[in-house]
Amino acid sequence: MATDVFSNPREEDPLDVALFQGERRKIIQPTSLLDPKVEKLKDVLTSWINKTLTPDHIVVQSLDEDLFDGLVLHHLLARLAGVSLSVDEIAVTAAAQIHKLGVVLEEVNKRLGLTDDALAKWNVQLIHNKDLLATIHLLVTMVRHFQPDLALPPNVKVEVVLVEVTKTGIKSDIQSEDLTEESLQSPNSSSGEDPIEKLLTLDAHKILLAKTFSDGVILLLLIGQLEGFFIPLCDFHLSPANHAEMVHNVTLACDFLLDIGLNVPNIDPEDIISRDVGATLKVLYALFRRHKGKHGESAASAQK
Repeated sequence: MATDVFSNPREEDPLDVALFQGERRKIIQPTSLLDPKVEKLKDVLTSWINKTLTPDHIVVQSLDEDLFDGLVLHHLLARLAGVSLSVDEIAVTAAAQIHKLGVVLEEVNKRLGLTDDALAKWNVQLIHNKDLLATIHLLVTMVRHFQPDLALPPNVKVEVVLVEVTKTGIKSDIQSEDLTEESLQSPNSSSGEDPIEKLLTLDAHKILLAKTFSDGVILLLLIGQLEGFFIPLCDFHLSPANHAEMVHNVTLACDFLLDIGLNVPNIDPEDIISRDVGATLKVLYALFRRHKGKHGESAASAQK
């Protein structure tokens, strides 16, 4: 009697779910990518990268396809923060790309003030895997830190599918995730209005504000307090007696801003000294945006 080869089919080895237990991943819903706000945000970020890297002759066409190997991020960091890293210019193999990304992202997180990598919404694996959500979060955070005056589309959200492997199997959930925060503008203001210009329409205390920071003393003390370092009194003039001493103070403050990676474009120390309200507000607003984000992340972490 012939043996029926189909009577006892070989059982496949069951997938060991325990190997993946606890793994979580977020995926943008395809419909969210069609949202005009999301498309606008991607366009603004792409244009920002290309403008920043014009001297390097680097052109980005796709955020998820062109940043995975670390080359663009490496050049961005060099341009924005003046950082020189000991990594290969071009990484060909996957191992080399992952190594380069690790070095670059470690320095980026350091410049952004992220002492705990777990607080970041991106990591080497996500960026190398061309995860668009993680890539956008990284770029938005870099813009907010290095070029806070760049206008990003406000209140951009996407729907994401959260996939998680548990003891009982795989579960998924649909959530809404913010890519940019809500605008600081009032509901009646025009959508393209610069928040600094809006502040300049408020006459009360403008002159007092500019006068308070014009000699550089309060500005230096504020930077030191916010950034957590002490500026020796011998390094600046606590009671500046002339214009030269005020120039020294404000120039030192501007140098500190660059050292912490906060680039406030088109600001000259003489603008602050001459009590230019717009220039003073730009500096203060940049500091506010930087530390508002930090305190928000700390508070969110404390609640978990």
